[in-house]
Amino acid sequence: MKVVNSRNGGSFLVWTLTVQLVLCGSGVYATNSTKNCKLAYESPSERKVLNRLEPLAHKNFTVVSNTADGNYTYVFQLCGDAAGIPGAGAVQVEDKKPTSKTVIGSYNSTRAIGGSDWVMLIYEKGDAYDAHCSKEMRKAIFMISCNRKIDVGQLEVVLEDRDRLHECFYLFELDSSAVCPALSTQLSTGSIILIIGICLMAVYLIGGFLYQRLIVGAKGMDQFPNYAFWVEFGNLSADGCDFVCRSRNREEAPAYRGVSSEPLDEEQEERDDHLLPM
Repeated sequence: MKVVNSRNGGSFLVWTLTVQLVLCGSGVYATNSTKNCKLAYESPSERKVLNRLEPLAHKNFTVVSNTADGNYTYVFQLCGDAAGIPGAGAVQVEDKKPTSKTVIGSYNSTRAIGGSDWVMLIYEKGDAYDAHCSKEMRKAIFMISCNRKIDVGQLEVVLEDRDRLHECFYLFELDSSAVCPALSTQLSTGSIILIIGICLMAVYLIGGFLYQRLIVGAKGMDQFPNYAFWVEFGNLSADGCDFVCRSRNREEAPAYRGVSSEPLDEEQEERDDHLLPM
């Protein structure tokens, strides 16, 4: 850190440290909390899927399940200590024995499987069953599905499948927009040109209107920028369209009947000399 030498150097240093603390507290410096999860089989593909769940970090999810065997409360935390138990990713608490907490999955043994709009998070190596599933370690599966309408939904219990000899599990569901695929917003070249043209036209009209009104002092239709030009341009465009697209005959019929060009036969002069008295 470079120290600035000034009379108020001490105050400046204090303010710098204060700003850094505020930025850290507000989350400007991003941290990857999913790194706390240890994958059962480390691989770049599973680590990439796990990183998609980063928005769900530092959040506790709680759900109550009412069953024939009793009421249970489940606590889930992404890559963090659920119910304050170190290493526990998911914990089961029986209402009759609130002090007795059973770890049903550990984030130190995590698996992550993802699709286009879903992620399956698996916590393994929980506490062993007492009399079920050949006394294997418990396992919790969280099915996180895409829902663009909400950031994080409510955790729901689907079932506890323990009536088998091996591979028993707890199944949960959770909706979140964190696992939704990114929306494609790519615009075509024509759309970009159209948007640019509309923006330029808007700037021309608004800027020209303000100039004509405030600077020139025009009133009425004269406030429209280059009003005389656009009126003449419109008339010329109409004449050109009429000339190119016309379909009727432009030659008008004469308003009067023309005289024939052929010479008329001269009528024979009738002589009435024979009528005169001799």
